[in-house]
Amino acid sequence: MTLVKKGRRYLETVVIGEVLKSYGIKGEMKVYPLTDNIARFKKLKKVYLTDGNTESSFEVQSVRLGPKSTVYLKLAGIDTPEQAQKFQGFQIRIDRSEVPPLKDRWYYFELEGMKVYENDVLLGTLVQVLQTGSNDVYLVRGEGKDICIPALKSVVKKVDVPGKRMDVILPPGLLD
Repeated sequence: MTLVKKGRRYLETVVIGEVLKSYGIKGEMKVYPLTDNIARFKKLKKVYLTDGNTESSFEVQSVRLGPKSTVYLKLAGIDTPEQAQKFQGFQIRIDRSEVPPLKDRWYYFELEGMKVYENDVLLGTLVQVLQTGSNDVYLVRGEGKDICIPALKSVVKKVDVPGKRMDVILPPGLLD
């Protein structure tokens, strides 16, 4: 999550995609979505484009969903392929308040940065969620080593998003 200055306050923003290249002659952008639900792009009214150094906000004019989870995005004020191409590689972010809540599940950005404990002993900080196919794996960086913890109900006992804490019971032999 990143903070974006808006007037005197800051907004929390979340990455939902990356600009791959310009598309067509009217300034559309071909976007690689970083979300499981690409239909969320259809509801967008405003986005932030950032390359880590600069950030700009844009009103969304239109969204088309293409084959193979491709998104085509047209933003106000970007009307030529040359203008769109300047944003190649930029992240597409939205205001955190526009992210719909999940029930009994969490977004990766909510988990990353959490302190992970077993029996009130700090194991480390969750630094990355790895997608393995059968289940996700939480990469936890502790003192001196990394631990890969399977994201299973039998292992993850409690997740406190506001408190940035996760309690786990590790399978026997995982730390050996």
